[in-house]
Amino acid sequence: MTENAQQQPTAPDTELPTQYAPADVEGPLYERWVERGYFAADAKSEKPPYTIVIPPPNVTGSLHLGHAFQHTLMDALTRRKRMQGFEALWLPGMDHAGIATQNKVEQQLAEEGKSRQDLGREEFVERVWQWKEEYGGKILGQMRRLGDGVDWSRERFTMDEGLSQAVQTIFKRLYDDELIYRAERIINWCPRCLTAISDIEVEYQEDDGELVSIKYGEGDETLVVATTRAETMLGDTAVAAHPDDERYKHLVGKRIKLPLTDRTIPVVADTHVDPEFGTGAVKVTPAHDPNDFAIGQRHGLESITVMDERAVITVHGPFAGLDRFEARSAIVAALRSQGRIVAEKRPYAHSVGHCSRCRTTIEPRLSMQWWVKVGPLAQAAGDAVRDGRVKIHPEDMSKRYFDWVDNMHDWCISRQLWWGHRIPVWYGPEGEVVCVGPDEEPPTGEGWRQDTDVLDTWFSSGLWPFSTLGWPEQTADLRKFYPTDVLLTGHDIIFFWVARMMMFGLYAMDGEVPFKTIALTGLVRDERGKKMSKSFGNVVDPLDWMDKYGSDAVRFTLARGANPGTDVPIGEDWVQASRNFANKIWNATRFALMNGATIEGPLPAPSEMSATDRWILSRLNKTVAEVDAFYDDFQFAKLSDALYHFAWDEVFDWYVELSKTTFQAGGEAAEVSKRVLGEVLDVTLKLLHPVVPFVTDTLWTTLTGGESVVIADWPGDSGFRDEAAEREIETLQAVITEVRRFRADQGLQPGQRVPARLTLDGTDLAPHEAAIRQLLRLQPEGDAFTATATLPISGAEVALDLSGTIDVAAERKRLAKDLAAAEKEKAQATAKLGNEAFLAKAPDNVVDKIRGRLTKADEDIARIKSQLDRLPQA
Repeated sequence: MTENAQQQPTAPDTELPTQYAPADVEGPLYERWVERGYFAADAKSEKPPYTIVIPPPNVTGSLHLGHAFQHTLMDALTRRKRMQGFEALWLPGMDHAGIATQNKVEQQLAEEGKSRQDLGREEFVERVWQWKEEYGGKILGQMRRLGDGVDWSRERFTMDEGLSQAVQTIFKRLYDDELIYRAERIINWCPRCLTAISDIEVEYQEDDGELVSIKYGEGDETLVVATTRAETMLGDTAVAAHPDDERYKHLVGKRIKLPLTDRTIPVVADTHVDPEFGTGAVKVTPAHDPNDFAIGQRHGLESITVMDERAVITVHGPFAGLDRFEARSAIVAALRSQGRIVAEKRPYAHSVGHCSRCRTTIEPRLSMQWWVKVGPLAQAAGDAVRDGRVKIHPEDMSKRYFDWVDNMHDWCISRQLWWGHRIPVWYGPEGEVVCVGPDEEPPTGEGWRQDTDVLDTWFSSGLWPFSTLGWPEQTADLRKFYPTDVLLTGHDIIFFWVARMMMFGLYAMDGEVPFKTIALTGLVRDERGKKMSKSFGNVVDPLDWMDKYGSDAVRFTLARGANPGTDVPIGEDWVQASRNFANKIWNATRFALMNGATIEGPLPAPSEMSATDRWILSRLNKTVAEVDAFYDDFQFAKLSDALYHFAWDEVFDWYVELSKTTFQAGGEAAEVSKRVLGEVLDVTLKLLHPVVPFVTDTLWTTLTGGESVVIADWPGDSGFRDEAAEREIETLQAVITEVRRFRADQGLQPGQRVPARLTLDGTDLAPHEAAIRQLLRLQPEGDAFTATATLPISGAEVALDLSGTIDVAAERKRLAKDLAAAEKEKAQATAKLGNEAFLAKAPDNVVDKIRGRLTKADEDIARIKSQLDRLPQA
């Protein structure tokens, strides 16, 4: 807490505008927070550390609802910890996003009629840096709009000088430990981006293709294989069948003719083949399919590459020079002309991988690449969770984590790009291979050249929790803030980013984990639960909603939907409701200030308080305890809901309303309630602040005269409980609620006054008679009072004289008509549900709808009969 925050608060300025205008408040307030250094963390502080590193957004990116969702939750965690007295560091930064950024600049060059080859590597990379300075980082400004309380003085970029040193250091160490190697393997290849891409950059979708069944071999030695990629048959080097499949045992070990070529290929037996699928025989193309590559390795098969990097056929013959899709049609036509097409299925829907950047169909391709040997690294990453050093929340997500790390394949880390961390390996004229560390000079002389590839973006982002704190140097930041406390991220990248950080963190930091807790969130979806997609037309720009409703409204909506690991539906109506909540906080606080609510002086003793005062303080402390428990369990939806209902229902709708009669009466009781109301608002605004920071800081500083709620103390549970007061006010609420319901049922207007006699003897409600009458618009009974309706509620009795307010006979007639309609509806629904023939034929949704009608009819009948019973006889 700053020195100013420790000072005695000044007298509050009780003047607030009549309406809350987020656009006028949020921008200037955020800049004030930053200028005053509230989010800057001090490595020399003696406070306990609390660290979150932001999942670095792509430098090409802009704020989408997924970012806004996760940033809201991370901000809430760090704001609360800062208020609790921790040295809270939320570290921001961006990822260089290799393919995405290179594509942006290549598109820019294409508009100028140029390619990257026209510029050459050095000039192209310089052009990318220029683009990054001019256009990159748009999302950082948008994070300010959202209210992200990050330490901007520590902002990092995955290709800044310090992180580049970290990348080169860990590459060298892994290489020297024989955990990085170079080998020819099958990878995901994008013929448009001309690079290998990671699994996470492949998006699968159902495409309409074709499935053709082709006859291989001649005479008695024939078999049939089916494929969706007929063009790859030019690279077949075997056909495989299961060793127990009797249909093909006579062919195993023999060679058969490969159609359209001059080659023969062997028939091999391999347990990978499923004899129940298709014909039970599969073509084997080791250079163009990962499963086929594995079969080829087991049987020593040749790998024949039939396409170049642009997916153009390269083998000799009539198909050379054709694009893969042109070749597919030509090859099928040629096979058909030879009578080798046994069956064709078109269209044939099947899952096809596409490059997430350019939407091009991915081509599995045999390629020489750099790899990380993940076995020992993945073992350590799994052990850290198994032995409890790292907790995964929710716990049931652990299985997905283990499924990944326990079955992880070696990781292809090289990319055929120019933008990124260049692989620090040099090749000599005599075949020498030298890996160079950050403090070593690369070899020079004729014939020496550096590897042209760059590292996968996930390689550098895998170092993020410690490289951003200064590693490999043993900095004060690293000593203070590592390991980080929480990694909050979507469950969709648990396999790719989370696992890599675990592997690298444990390796680089001598077994020390990179974070203590992995808190996994779901994905944001539209209000119908549908994935947001441009093709669906349901993508929402959160900035549009911020402009319309304010950042607090967007944040509260997202937090209120955040159940751990569960997807979050969101719609504009919900954001509008959150805006209404912010307005409610504003209006209620404004009313309280106008009526003298204060935080000056100590709280009065409970003996000086009314039951209403003791009730709200008891509920306040229970809410503090509840919110703390929910925060510690990452239950953002539950804590937001608890705060919403406490603030709106209990503070604003009940305590403020019940206190109005006290304020009007004046005297000592009013002074006590003013102090209690000030206390309740002080604590409630603090509790709400991490989720809705802007409106709460504006109101809190006005209420208390303090510097900022950002640096205020987080409220603690004082332990004060008053169960008797809670029961008393619950009884009072029951009386008021029931009478209000009765008034509404009789068609009385909310402001319409009705004569009433209150019998409160034997209850605790006698002190509340004035409040009951005021809230229910009940006049004194008077000399001509006639009790036409009597409501016994919770031991009390409320008698109403409705003779001058409603036509009892007309009301009875109306209700009788409604009752007849409800009973008819019940009879019809009951008859249908009792008809076995109907139930056997009707769809489940129709039956469920009729059951719902029956339930509603029963409820309507009970309600109408209750209303009739309460009406006087006409």
